[in-house]
Amino acid sequence: MKRITRERESRGWSRSELARHAAMDAGTVGKIEAGRLVPYSVQIEKIAAALEFGGDPADLLKDVDHEPA
Repeated sequence: MKRITRERESRGWSRSELARHAAMDAGTVGKIEAGRLVPYSVQIEKIAAALEFGGDPADLLKDVDHEPA
């Protein structure tokens, strides 16, 4: 699981809700979460802002399967 997914789910948001908050297409968010699309910097920054993520936006793309929630 990518950190972006963990952050989204911790808010109880669907991919569509995250996409709406980030002013993006839900399909794009899904592809980013699945690792099938490497986002442009502006895309990951919009997602980080929507999630109010305080760290480096690039960290949202890291796998966190083995990290505690």
